[in-house]
Amino acid sequence: MDPLRRFRSEVESAAKEAFRSMGADVSFEIETPSTGIADLAVPCFPLAKVLRKAPVAIAEEAVSKLPPMATISKAWAERGYLNFNMDTAALAASTVRTVLEEGPRYGQGEERPEKVLLEHTSVNPTGPIHVGRARNPIIGDTLARCMRACGYDVTTEYLVNDVGKQVVLLAWGLENIDPSEVDMVDRDKADHRLVPFYRKANQMMEEDPEVAEQVADMLVRFEAGDEEVIEKVRKTASIMLDGIVQSLNAINVNIDRFTWESDFIKDGSARKVVDELSKCAVCREDKGAKYLDLEGCGIHGRGTKFFFTRADGTTLYTTRDIAYHLDKFCRSDRTINILGEDQKLGQAQLANALRFLGEERAPECIFYSFVSLPQGRMSTRKGVVVYLDDLIEEAEERAMEEVRKRRDDLSEERMEEIARNIGRGAVRYNIVRVQPEKQLTFKWEEALNFEGNSAPFVQYAHARACSILRKAGDYDRSADPSVLTNEYEAKLIKELAKLPSVIEEAGERARIHLLPAYCHDVASAFNQFYTYVPVLKGEELRDARLALVEATRIVLANALQTLGLSAPEEM
Repeated sequence: MDPLRRFRSEVESAAKEAFRSMGADVSFEIETPSTGIADLAVPCFPLAKVLRKAPVAIAEEAVSKLPPMATISKAWAERGYLNFNMDTAALAASTVRTVLEEGPRYGQGEERPEKVLLEHTSVNPTGPIHVGRARNPIIGDTLARCMRACGYDVTTEYLVNDVGKQVVLLAWGLENIDPSEVDMVDRDKADHRLVPFYRKANQMMEEDPEVAEQVADMLVRFEAGDEEVIEKVRKTASIMLDGIVQSLNAINVNIDRFTWESDFIKDGSARKVVDELSKCAVCREDKGAKYLDLEGCGIHGRGTKFFFTRADGTTLYTTRDIAYHLDKFCRSDRTINILGEDQKLGQAQLANALRFLGEERAPECIFYSFVSLPQGRMSTRKGVVVYLDDLIEEAEERAMEEVRKRRDDLSEERMEEIARNIGRGAVRYNIVRVQPEKQLTFKWEEALNFEGNSAPFVQYAHARACSILRKAGDYDRSADPSVLTNEYEAKLIKELAKLPSVIEEAGERARIHLLPAYCHDVASAFNQFYTYVPVLKGEELRDARLALVEATRIVLANALQTLGLSAPEEM
């Protein structure tokens, strides 16, 4: 349950009554001002046309017509807004009791019937995930968690590209290149071990036309349904995928389903797409290769030619992607794709191709900018490519340095566990706290800052709450929270009350960056509360304040879990 619902409902009812008495029976929004001027506000600007008055005048007249409200302590007009402050005691009682009663369920919405299929990551199985693409799985997994918290039935999915020339080349390399001919890697992980074979095979293909011909022949046989080739390529892709999945699991990203691109060749659906697109009025040919002429579809330049077959008639990734989306539409009510900003043209082409096939639906797309690293700030073994594994490893090493400084009283094993949670959490949090479409430069001084907008700062607040509760022991959970009315208590309680609405906006509108910002606000308010308000020595207020500490712990734990981060009990 949302503890703010009662307050919003009373504001809505009172404002509606006031507006009706003025001759305006219209719908309006209730806002939560970010400036802190008021707790809730109703903008009067939409009423200007109806009442033929300035919003300022409307607000001033409306405030005089508001009926008495049980949960609102103050109402006033300012700059065209009706402003309301909630009764502090009523909010404290409602919020703390709700959080304690609902526990791990607090912040979650009711179940919804919609099935959501959310595709993310889907990197080619030809090498480990590099840092630039690290944003994709973290955004995708966090959004899935937020949407599940909103009540949606969400399935996350990874499309395994086991058809393209790159993975066929890798399969050829593993079969034809002696391991002694390639450089060894110093990371014992499947996806890293295969990289030298791919590099060597690529070099050989560029230098030897016969190798290029063999790879091309494998690709043609693959598309023709040659079971031997398909099995060989899929086995190679599986080895690489195992390493990729291991990297994802390290940052707490779990994929529900893996779909193999080759399945759309085997079951004939890619060929069916070719047949149907070939009938379109906008279908054209260029030296035997077929394409859709998308001029006039809002696409310009070279992008107007959307190729869906090669000159030899074999399908392209674009063709199989169309087949995949038709399949996804059959399995979901909503389809969401997490994609790099370099895929905007491809998705516009895809949407048009689906439209020509008679589909009314198109996937919802969330595009992200790639992650970059400050020059020279990241150690890497090769000095060329920085992988997600490198980022995770360095995060853990840097976190371990901080843990040693702060907790040298712990065993080595316990310090390593804490450092692992801090380091991996820092990676996820620092990436998701920035809006996907904005540029992101990953900086260690931000990610591992125990005093800033970071995972360690939030996790430490949770650990502190746990420590207070351990020291306190048993307390009376039935203590009346309405006594928590001083400024620090009130500020913290207002933050705790926001969790359901923050998660709803994060999940409904894909604004997942709001959740880490919220976590930081809660942690900051809690630190102020603990600094200036006695808890364990709070005398007659001790139990009520301990209930507030426990409510804070629950909110931080729930929010951290939704972000895919651990909520440590000590740091």
